[in-house]
Amino acid sequence: MLDFRLNVFYTVAKRLSFTKAAADLFVTQPAITKHIQELESQFGTALFDRRGNQVSLTRAGQVLFRHAEGIIAIYQQAEFDMNTLKGRVGGQLRLGASSTIAQYVIPAVLARFQEHTPEVKLSLLSGNTEQIEQALLGNDIDLGLVEGRTHHSDVRYTPFVKDELVLVCRDDHPLAGRDELTLDELKTIPLVLRERGSGSLEVVEHALRKAGLRLTDLTVGMQLGSTEGIKSYLGSSKSMAFVSIFAVQDELKSGALRVLDVAGLAIQRDFYAIQLQGVSEGLADTFMRFTRHHYNRK
Repeated sequence: MLDFRLNVFYTVAKRLSFTKAAADLFVTQPAITKHIQELESQFGTALFDRRGNQVSLTRAGQVLFRHAEGIIAIYQQAEFDMNTLKGRVGGQLRLGASSTIAQYVIPAVLARFQEHTPEVKLSLLSGNTEQIEQALLGNDIDLGLVEGRTHHSDVRYTPFVKDELVLVCRDDHPLAGRDELTLDELKTIPLVLRERGSGSLEVVEHALRKAGLRLTDLTVGMQLGSTEGIKSYLGSSKSMAFVSIFAVQDELKSGALRVLDVAGLAIQRDFYAIQLQGVSEGLADTFMRFTRHHYNRK
């Protein structure tokens, strides 16, 4: 079993907070302090600088942190391999997903995966694509599921499901009865878009460039940080928005929103699974095989 003191040190070092580490590990803050003091006594050096409420790693702490990262990765792989030998899937899988995937694409998969592999401890971090990539690079997650692809050299990108971004408006919009709009008409319609750093916005910009348009050619009235926020905004606005088809299934069935095609503009994309380059096969790969099977059956 992984040395608990090392896990305590690693958690404090990641969070740079004794209080947050205590909450993450479900122990008291005095217990966290005691374990750190024992490690510092063992190594004969301070691992953290404490100045008021601020915590930072000393040089010795930075060295131990690099080793702790490697040790924890080896332990997780060993746990996976040992469970595999016994025909079981177990261990801890830290997932991160960009907001559209976290809310509309992956919940059903998570539920089914947990049913099939009850010994796996799952956690899910949500953010935009850029935030999830940074979480992966910072070793805060084992596997990311994102909407965009920035071609970071340390990250391996693997497509796992297809998506389409569609232009939607509320059912009583003056143009809701139209089947198709022209690109020139699109330029005049008030739009609400996702924020900078969003994979959805990146894909929209790319598709517009292929159609000969720039984002600045459009009438952007608002940028919001979530698809749910955009859908709520549309309910009280004559704006339109580009959103994932996954995100509006219920609204399309109920008739609350309508999809309008834009002549000469198709916005399709892959959702990507991201892992660090060179990471060996483990629980993350098992999860991705399960996810692909789930969607290939549909």
